[in-house]
Amino acid sequence: MAKAEKKKTGPFQFISQVKAEAKKVTWPTRKETTISTIMVFVMVTIAAIFLFLTDQIVSTLIRWLLS
Repeated sequence: MAKAEKKKTGPFQFISQVKAEAKKVTWPTRKETTISTIMVFVMVTIAAIFLFLTDQIVSTLIRWLLS
């Protein structure tokens, strides 16, 4: 089987292709970004509380078993 030849692009053509692709992107609105950021903080807080409580329970059980 013959290998497909890769066509090289120059730096200027590459930059113009990047700009064209960037224009196709649907960027989030400020409201969407704010809501997403708040949701991330809420989920991180919930995960931190869960891990803290789990750590406290496990360490208490281990101390009880070893004493």
